[in-house]
Amino acid sequence: MSLGYLKKALAGLGESYEIIVTDSETIAETREMMQSEYPHIQFLQEEQNVGFGKSVNRGIEQAQGEFLFIMNADIILAFPDAVRKLLRYAEAHPDTGITGPKLLNINDTVQPSAFRFYTPLTIFARRTLFAKTPRGKRLLSKFLMDGKNTKFREPAPVDWVMGSALMMKKSTIEKIGMLDEAFFMYMEDVDWCRRLWESGYRVMYYPDAVAYHYHFQASKNRGNMVDALLNKYTRIHIKSAYIYFRKHGLKTPRYGV
Repeated sequence: MSLGYLKKALAGLGESYEIIVTDSETIAETREMMQSEYPHIQFLQEEQNVGFGKSVNRGIEQAQGEFLFIMNADIILAFPDAVRKLLRYAEAHPDTGITGPKLLNINDTVQPSAFRFYTPLTIFARRTLFAKTPRGKRLLSKFLMDGKNTKFREPAPVDWVMGSALMMKKSTIEKIGMLDEAFFMYMEDVDWCRRLWESGYRVMYYPDAVAYHYHFQASKNRGNMVDALLNKYTRIHIKSAYIYFRKHGLKTPRYGV
């Protein structure tokens, strides 16, 4: 993880919370920084890259709080009270399984972070020039909810929210299960949200809570399929999509707006 962004993320949290940092393939610089500058923070490290889901699950297992705010190291909490706003909403709505904030790019534009569920063709459109065709454009527009992320003013139920920042109740996780570690990276947040909906919970996009997300799309490649498959992260995304559809089938439900 980038040490600069990790420092900014921790600065946004302050010291009033139980904070757990999990890290895969930990380098010496990260270990030394955590030991010298943040001795009060529980730091869970792995010598190897164990994957996003397993890393987050380790933190969940150690957490003592009733509500958990799970965030990537590239989330910057520059707006006051963002976490408390999410907490208040989650406390007041026990039927909500996940509450996700509005995310902004560093240039203050809204970053899409709430979506409809994938179809196999959506995956294809996101990774190839099929996105430039009329049908591909329609599929992506539906997936992105026609840009509704930029228009939401009130809390809205959505199929799934990006796992970069979200609020959950620990007892809910105990009921539906942890992140599925079959996904090394990508799609575990989609799977989690789908399991929540299927268990009677809602997934809510909460635009009153705002955070910045430095989001580098390492898997993004919209050239031809051969070029896409040469990208390591695209291959991981495609493998995760295969695991997802094998688990849930090809039928695509719609629970949110």
